[in-house]
Amino acid sequence: MTASTTADAVRARPGSLLKIWTPEDKAFWQREGEAIAKLNLWISVPALFLAFAVWQLWSVVAVSLPALGFRYSTNQLFWLAAAPALSGATLRIFYSFMVPLVGGRRWTAISTASLLIPAIGIGFAVQDPTTSYPTMLALALLCGLGGGNFSSSMANISFFFPKERKGSALGVNAGLGNLGVSVVQFLAPLVVAVGVFGIFGGEPQTIVRNGQTVSVWTQNAAFVWVPWIALAAVAAWFFMNDIADAKASFAAQAAIFRRKHNWLMCVLYLGTFGSFIGFAAGFPLLIRSQFPAVNPLAYAWLGPLVGAVIRPFGGWLSDKLGGAKVTYWNFVVMALAVVGVLFFLPKGTGGFAMPFGPAEGHFGGFFVMFLVLFLTTGIGNGSTFRMIPVIFMNQRLAEARGKGEAAVAQATRDGNTEAAAALGFAGALGAYGGFFIPKSYGSSIAATGGPEAALWIFCAFYLLCTLITWWYYARRDAEMPC
Repeated sequence: MTASTTADAVRARPGSLLKIWTPEDKAFWQREGEAIAKLNLWISVPALFLAFAVWQLWSVVAVSLPALGFRYSTNQLFWLAAAPALSGATLRIFYSFMVPLVGGRRWTAISTASLLIPAIGIGFAVQDPTTSYPTMLALALLCGLGGGNFSSSMANISFFFPKERKGSALGVNAGLGNLGVSVVQFLAPLVVAVGVFGIFGGEPQTIVRNGQTVSVWTQNAAFVWVPWIALAAVAAWFFMNDIADAKASFAAQAAIFRRKHNWLMCVLYLGTFGSFIGFAAGFPLLIRSQFPAVNPLAYAWLGPLVGAVIRPFGGWLSDKLGGAKVTYWNFVVMALAVVGVLFFLPKGTGGFAMPFGPAEGHFGGFFVMFLVLFLTTGIGNGSTFRMIPVIFMNQRLAEARGKGEAAVAQATRDGNTEAAAALGFAGALGAYGGFFIPKSYGSSIAATGGPEAALWIFCAFYLLCTLITWWYYARRDAEMPC
């Protein structure tokens, strides 16, 4: 490292532009890089946590609206719950490319602050039962801002860490961020029962629960996140860093669309994260439809919690064993777990049910199999996101082999840029699982009388993902071992 490089590294401070950033240089990493990278990671984590919480607000708000006097149909309520998944997945496509265009610090602060719009809007809208449905649908679509943040957050953090640490870092960022899905479902029933904001939180609403009239503050489910969003946005603006080498045009990032492995990894991530967010959205409804005597709210939040907590372990394990190997076996277990779910479902007459297993179903076995599914979605989320940076870096370095140090340095920068864009784009396509999985349950039940047809399709898809992983990444002579 030159004297000027050392001087620039020493001058690096929170909130500054990092003109020199070489995390693959072990001396630089130990002296300066690791501390800066960790600071940016630990500000990114709560910002992403809040993004997921806002994204999933309607999973708890929509079910409360009929009791509050909102005269919406069941189909309208379904669309309120599904709209954030659609808008969030679509926004992720655009957010995938924002960090190199705007800067990680700036975009994290701006995108986090944007969460205030739906959080404050929902807080006021639910206090007035005459609020029009189009207004509510617009607020639901705005909650997709939280879903979009994932792609830019993961792309940003990928720039800060060396190749051998990316899996763990991305696993921590995404895993702790994903906890927002579970926490919003767990926390909302608690905060709406108390006027925690006093006169600033608005008047309570009166509902009838178990034959008794009680007061609730439904707006608190949204308002409780407002101060934390503001704090996270300020922290990101003043304490995170932009990286000069991360700057890139859209054209440079768009190179991923010509890369076969970008599309293959999108398929694999749809199988992992798409399953995580889709199962999280559809699990309560599936429990209620198949086991009517069970209260789904008592169990549903545990699945997303397991999937989120285990994700950092998936990244760490992939750093140790290799992302392809972990992903391969993970999809094998996912396919088997779906078969387990089918075994424990009540046996209907639709023609797709298991020919054996308990006729009335067994909720305990069903729930355990779904916990295994959530566990494997979390591990797979971590392992696939470890694979992507390695694939794009190795591909670029292979193209530069034998062309000199300047070509290798440029290949490293291009590899990081393409990997960040691919991480974001895969996250975008994967998020559509949040809509299609619960919709598949509904379509299957409507067409055949049960969810079995949808589950068999999921099982076949996981087997396809297993084959893709083995052929391209995990076998002995694979095209791109990683």
